[in-house]
Amino acid sequence: MQRAELVDLNAFMIVAEEQSFTRAAAKLGTSQSSLSHTIRRLETRLGLRLLMRTTRNVAPTAAGERLLRTLRPALDSIGAEIASLSDLRDKPAGSIRITTSEHATRTVLWPVLERLLPDYPDIHVELNLDSHLTDIVTDRFDAGVRLGEAIAKDMVAVRIGPDLRMAVVGAPAYFEKHPAPRTPHDLAEHRCINLRMLSAGGLYAWELEKDGRDVRVRVEGQLAFNNTPMIVRAATAGFGLGFVMEDQVETQLKEGLLIRVLEDWCPSFPGYHLYYPSRREPSAAFALLVEALRRSSRTISSD
Repeated sequence: MQRAELVDLNAFMIVAEEQSFTRAAAKLGTSQSSLSHTIRRLETRLGLRLLMRTTRNVAPTAAGERLLRTLRPALDSIGAEIASLSDLRDKPAGSIRITTSEHATRTVLWPVLERLLPDYPDIHVELNLDSHLTDIVTDRFDAGVRLGEAIAKDMVAVRIGPDLRMAVVGAPAYFEKHPAPRTPHDLAEHRCINLRMLSAGGLYAWELEKDGRDVRVRVEGQLAFNNTPMIVRAATAGFGLGFVMEDQVETQLKEGLLIRVLEDWCPSFPGYHLYYPSRREPSAAFALLVEALRRSSRTISSD
């Protein structure tokens, strides 16, 4: 196979996966017209239509799907082998793609990357901040970061963060008009600020626990957000009770801007884990990052 043919096949795979010439061209760093010419050249050489083009999207034909099933593992294998060559360098190099959340990035990933990357200028890291439970294999991520409870069993999971805890909070002005709830059932009498879950599309049911008794409460209120900082802001402004990570309201609690309630119903739970497929051989750059995250987690846990 000539090098030009390999380039054409890779271009086809990117277009098929992105289902858009516009997005694929941006990803490949080329123009739409040049990319269209590449696909037409490949189809002419094979004598087959590989893509169905409509005004809204692009989808593989039956022949395209068959070719795609062969290409994905083959090109992934080539990419992994190329990445492994960085092991022969004096310092690790390569690209790492991670799907994670805003909170995990701010509290766990970024503090480690901020210290690590200046010493390794040839390591490139892409963080995709997304609350969805992403399929890292299908979406071609090297790893994901999620809470320990949300990780599939066929993944390698590495603990990278301390235990976490939720907090039910409200502003002093709110509690001047409403008695503090003593049990989760009392939340039915309160205005609460809902969280819209991007992964499922529904409103999050508050998960509370005491003495081994788990309670999930569907709360009601005037506001709902898909963004936790806005829940904190609304709670601080007196619009109702919020249910957020403890560290996200640490400052407000210290300054008296928020008051915590139902604390005995909010036990700690396993924190963030980095996860990746067990069958994937990690590159030197990826292994370096994993070890840095693991070491940071041990340091935090011992403090």
